[in-house]
Amino acid sequence: MAERWYDRHTEVFLHRFDEKKPIIFYANDADFQQTNVTPQPISQGTGGLTEPLRERVVMPFASSYGETDHVLGHELVHSFQFDLGLNADSLGIQLGNLPTWLIEGMAEYLSVGRQDSHTAMWMRDAVRRDDMPSFEGLANPREYFPYRYGQAYLAYIGGKYGDQAVPDLFKRGGQVGLDSAYVELFGVSADSLTNEWAEATRDAYEPLMKGRTPPDSAGQTVLAPETNGGRINIAPSLSPDGRYVAFISERELFSFNLYVADAETGEVIAELDRAGTTGHFNALRFISSSGTWSPDGRRLAFVSSEDGDNQITVWNVVDEEIERSFSVDGVTSMKNPAWSPDGTRLAFAGTDGGISDLYVLNLETESVRQLTNDRYADLQPTWAPDGETIAFATDRAETNLETLSPSSNMDLGLVDVSSGEVTVRAPFGDALHHNPQFAPDGQSLYFISDQDGFKDVYRMDLSSGDRFRVTRLKTGVSGITALSPALSIASQSGDMMLSVFADGNYTGVRRPAPEAQGTPLRAASTAGGASAARVPAAADTTTDEAGTQSADTSRVAGLLPSPAAARDGLIASNLRDATTGLPPDSTHYDADPYDPTLSLESISRASGIGVSVGGPFGGGLAGGIGLRFGDMLGHRTLGVAVQAQGTFRDIGGGVSYMNQRGQLNWGGSLSHTPLIFSANTVPFRNDAGRLVGLGSVVQRAYITSASGNASYPLSPTRRFEFSLGGTRYGFGTNVRTAGLAPDGAEQALQDQFGDRTPKYLATASAAYVRDFTTNGLTGPLQGGRWRLEVSPTLGSQNFVTARADVRRYFYAEPFTFAFQALHVGNYGASFNDEFGIGNEYIGYPYGQGFVRGYSVQSIANGIRENGGCTRVDNAPTTSPCAEIDRLFGTRALTTRAEIRIPLLGPERLSLIPFRYLPTTLAPFVDAGVTWTNDEGPDLFTFDTDSADTTIPVVSAGVSARFNILGSLLLETYYARPFQRRDTTWELGFRISPGF
Repeated sequence: MAERWYDRHTEVFLHRFDEKKPIIFYANDADFQQTNVTPQPISQGTGGLTEPLRERVVMPFASSYGETDHVLGHELVHSFQFDLGLNADSLGIQLGNLPTWLIEGMAEYLSVGRQDSHTAMWMRDAVRRDDMPSFEGLANPREYFPYRYGQAYLAYIGGKYGDQAVPDLFKRGGQVGLDSAYVELFGVSADSLTNEWAEATRDAYEPLMKGRTPPDSAGQTVLAPETNGGRINIAPSLSPDGRYVAFISERELFSFNLYVADAETGEVIAELDRAGTTGHFNALRFISSSGTWSPDGRRLAFVSSEDGDNQITVWNVVDEEIERSFSVDGVTSMKNPAWSPDGTRLAFAGTDGGISDLYVLNLETESVRQLTNDRYADLQPTWAPDGETIAFATDRAETNLETLSPSSNMDLGLVDVSSGEVTVRAPFGDALHHNPQFAPDGQSLYFISDQDGFKDVYRMDLSSGDRFRVTRLKTGVSGITALSPALSIASQSGDMMLSVFADGNYTGVRRPAPEAQGTPLRAASTAGGASAARVPAAADTTTDEAGTQSADTSRVAGLLPSPAAARDGLIASNLRDATTGLPPDSTHYDADPYDPTLSLESISRASGIGVSVGGPFGGGLAGGIGLRFGDMLGHRTLGVAVQAQGTFRDIGGGVSYMNQRGQLNWGGSLSHTPLIFSANTVPFRNDAGRLVGLGSVVQRAYITSASGNASYPLSPTRRFEFSLGGTRYGFGTNVRTAGLAPDGAEQALQDQFGDRTPKYLATASAAYVRDFTTNGLTGPLQGGRWRLEVSPTLGSQNFVTARADVRRYFYAEPFTFAFQALHVGNYGASFNDEFGIGNEYIGYPYGQGFVRGYSVQSIANGIRENGGCTRVDNAPTTSPCAEIDRLFGTRALTTRAEIRIPLLGPERLSLIPFRYLPTTLAPFVDAGVTWTNDEGPDLFTFDTDSADTTIPVVSAGVSARFNILGSLLLETYYARPFQRRDTTWELGFRISPGF
């Protein structure tokens, strides 16, 4: 497949690779989501990725050859894009200047072409709402999904100017900008051509939608924002009696979760514990799977993830408790469980290595039987009422295994549970058929098909093969992807629940059984047979009125508008040709063991290095460089860094290594860091008091550290961390003189300032970390995180550090209530260490325990200018002022509370939609206290004039956080520090996200 795509893309891009590009396949999506190639978490919506550092294509084998072929073709387009834009001999293409709709839309168009019922559904919806984008609007991915709109737009450009115009637009747009590229390539402005495409799309789809049912009239709207649902309500599953519907929704805005609602009112009556907050599972499978009810309607089975693999989890809906979970050896990816009518078995689709088969799990014995065993895709099982047959979606009549020529179409399969015998039914021939559901009497099978380009629900009589149209929508019945489950039939009542796409959202619509029977379609001679005819019938021009309709298998409504004919163009020709580019038949392929050799991946801060030799200040080096090495799979990484600022004595650096091959991640580091901690100038005078020379004394600390560390993740939200290391603090004094320095002056200064012995510390730590936060653009919005850590230190000082950092975030749309409690205690540490080893400090703006309004530098400046120092006898610090002393200790406790108000940002998250400068206002209260081994804290004393150094400091005020260009988080705060006498209000700035 990859070689065939390479041949196709080479012809389109007029470009060939100088060397082979790596493609990394995982056995299934569950394994793919654990890849180490990228440090970013991979969502269920990510079918594959192409990373730019080494141009690696990384993807799983999907559940069907058709989907694997599509994703592979899509990602290899990105590989060509990176090769053209990033290589040393590139054409000067600036990839950062190209919008997402062009990058992703191009990958979709080149890998799918114009025949795409799913994208056409999106475009019809835009036409219906009169919301086709302008050229400027197209660049907003939040409003116009770049994969769909980009594919449709480029299909039009390819049809009007030839498919070669698509890569030409990519190349020239990256060189001179898209506005100039449009004029140069097409002779029209970008705005004009975009408006022309929008008009052509309206002209193509408006006549096709005429007379069809508007989506808001598809039935009784049950799951929608106005009925306690979300914008996306998918994977509906009706209880056997039709009273309740289980569905998956993002109604809480930040994540998808499983809910149960009244099937008539939409009122939510049960909610699954959010993934990551329960010990039973850490992820919910939602895009390509739905839940299934037990025959008594008390339990719901669904697919979740735990320890990186899929499992089937049984939820007692009545008690809202997880009862049990099942995993299957060798099947780590599962979809669409289906409960048998007798309640003793669960059927499901399992995928491994690009092969999906059907399995049956016995709930009593927990034994598993593999029902199908072949190279074809077998998906979305559903039981017949008698428990003897399972219907499913399959590509076994569509895919040519000899030429690896897969189809995105699916047929309906029926498997005898006892014998395993499979028959295939193709009601509409060459079309998509999926999501089968039996009628309560077992005589009919409901399913979704795009036989006329619209995704609608049909019913087929299993005995006669007669077909009935149930829906005739302007948009379509669909989930998030073309194959996502979107239809459910109540096994006892026969009521129907649909997921209808409209207004860019997915709405749950109910139809009672009498309205789900459908209108008969004129039968083809072999329609519904085991090898149904592929000959298109006449166009369907009838309405939903009573009478016999004819099927339209031309699928015109699923074709993206273009001036060219459907089969014209380079892309269409390539997609029809399954043999060109395939390597010769062979039964032998060279296979080599994996080579874990490390190679250079990136260089950072490579510029800006300066060197000076001689001169009045001696030799020096300024700048830094970092090198990152890794193996192909990202299991092992090596970092090397060198940093210098000043003389050659100030050269530091470090080496770090990390191995993430197994569940236990381990590594180590070695570093050397020079720091100037004191610089003094000493005057030399003669007997008359005249200045005759100067002595310069620079004192440095040389910190050399070695450590080993390990992390053991229990789940994506929980992990243990361990470390063991040692540090040497060495010291050096550099003395230089100028002018007429007295004899022996350098040695005298050396003796005065340089008498320091090295310090040695050995440390170990163990920590438990949990993090289930949902992050916003300026800080966390929902969830929580905590870290519990113990770290003993031995050597020049002996003490034990205990750290407890607990944070919780409660979202009440649109506000977030944020709380933190942080304790760091160095038990046994001495407070008088000259370098602050074992000390805590809550007056540093970039420290975790900082109390806003109490920056030590600000207090010192305020006292110097305005007074306000409360004198302390026998002060424990070099300051005689309580306002400063109470910020230092060997132990500290800090608490914070905020109400985060999203002022500017995305429309769904903010009071004022303005995505260019996300801004959050946050009224806050901070409090902190420090103490030592010798004197404990006075936690509950609030005094603004006390000389006590162990009372809390408290501030209140308001902060504003700004996300600047997505890369800089700036906080400004205006605080009332109650334990300061030098000022009443403090204005501060720092670069920091919300805690």
